[in-house]
Amino acid sequence: TLKGVFYQRAKLIHPQEDLLKGFHPDDRKHHIIINVGGIKYLLPWTTLDEFPLTRLGQLKFCNNFDDILNICDDYDVTCNEFFFDRNPGAFRTILTFLRVGKLRLLREMCALSFQEELLYWGIEEDNLDWCCKRRYLQKMEEFTEINEREDDLTENETTGETVEETKIGLCMKKLQDMVERPQSGLPGKVFACLSVLFVTITAVNLSISTMPDLREEEEKGECSQMCYNIFIVESVCVAWFSLEFLLRFIQAKSKFAFLRRPLTLIDIIAILPYYITLLVDTTSVGYKKPSSGSIYLDKVGLVLRILRALRILYVMRLARHSLGLQTLGLTARRCTREFGLLLLFLCVAIALFAPLLYVIENEMADSQEFTSIPACYWWAVITMTTVGYGDMVPRSIPGQVVALSSILSGILLMAFPVTSIFHTFSRSYIELKQEQERIMYR
Repeated sequence: TLKGVFYQRAKLIHPQEDLLKGFHPDDRKHHIIINVGGIKYLLPWTTLDEFPLTRLGQLKFCNNFDDILNICDDYDVTCNEFFFDRNPGAFRTILTFLRVGKLRLLREMCALSFQEELLYWGIEEDNLDWCCKRRYLQKMEEFTEINEREDDLTENETTGETVEETKIGLCMKKLQDMVERPQSGLPGKVFACLSVLFVTITAVNLSISTMPDLREEEEKGECSQMCYNIFIVESVCVAWFSLEFLLRFIQAKSKFAFLRRPLTLIDIIAILPYYITLLVDTTSVGYKKPSSGSIYLDKVGLVLRILRALRILYVMRLARHSLGLQTLGLTARRCTREFGLLLLFLCVAIALFAPLLYVIENEMADSQEFTSIPACYWWAVITMTTVGYGDMVPRSIPGQVVALSSILSGILLMAFPVTSIFHTFSRSYIELKQEQERIMYR
C-alpha cells in the first residue's frame, strides 16, 4: 500500500490538540470527528462512503439533529463531533475494519462483547477473517451451551417456585433435589454415595464372576454357593439401579427429553441385559430345540455371555457424579473435528508405510513375517502409536529405516491435534466447575 493511506483513512486525535483552533465550517463537508469513550478520531467522509450500511456510514444521510441523536449519543455542532458511549478498546477493531477492511477478533476481548459491538456498529460477522471466525464461532457455541444449561436451571427453579404448594409438588421438588442435585442436602449426598457404592460393587462382582472355577461351573451348568451369592449381589445392585432409573424418570418434567439423554441410554443398555438374561434362563430351562441339537444352546450361551459383559457399562454411571468424566464427555463432543483429523493423519500414514514395508521385507529379508499388506496395516498401527507388541519386526536395514520413519511420523502426527484437544479439555473443565459452583451457590 502507499505510504500514509492507513493514516489518512482514520487519524487519532491526541488529547492536547485543540479542535476549535483552525476549524473552518467548510471542514464538516470533508471529515467528521468521532468520540468513542473519550478517544477522538478524525475520519474523512470518503472512508465512511465505503460502508453506508454501518452506523457511522448512516451519519451522512442525517438531515436534522433528531436523526443524528438516533444514531449517536450526543453531537457537538461547533466542531462536527459525534459522541458514542461505547468501549474504546473494542472500537479499535471497528476502526481497523474501516481503515483496511479487515475485521479481527482480539484475544483479550470477550466473544459476547465483540458480538454486541458488531451489532451496535452495524457490521456483519461474515467480515471476520477465517482464522478469527472459526475461533469466534467456537466461543459462541460454548456460550450457547452454557446459556441453555442456565436456562434449564432457571426454568426448573422458576417452575418449582410457581408450583402450587401441595404435598405432591413438595414431594416432586424434594425428589428432584435428591436424584439430580447431590449438593442440595443430606438426602442427595446419601443417594449419590449409594449410587457410587453400587457401581463399585457391580464392577467387583463382575470381576469375580470371571474366575476360572466359576466359569467351569457355568459351562457344566452347575451353580455352587459362591455362584448363588454372586447372583444375589447382582440382583440387589440391578434392583437399586432400576429404582434409581424409575425415580429419575418420575421426577423428569419432559419424559421424552429424559429418555434421549446419553446417560439415560447408558442406564437402559446396562440394566436391560440382566432382565433379558433372566428371561432367557427361565425359558430355556429343560428346553432344547429338536432340529438343531446343541448348536442352539451354544448360541443362547454366547448371547448370554455377551449380555453379561455389557454390565461393565455401569461404570459409565459414575459420570453423573464425577466432574472429570463429564469434562471428558464434553471434550469428546467438542473435539470431533480434531479427532477426525487425528484419524485421517493416521490412516494416510498407515496407507503409506504398510505397503512400503511389505515390499521391502519380502524382497530383502530372509524371514517372511509380513505375509500381506493387511497384516502390515496392523504393524503400522501399533508402531505409529508406539505400542510395539513385537509380534512383527522388520529384519532388513531398509525395513528398519521405514519402521523408524513410521515411529517418528506417528509421534509428530499424534502431537498436532493433542494441543487443541488439551485446551478444549481445560476450558470445558473450567466451565463445568464454574457451573457446579453456581448451582451450589443457588
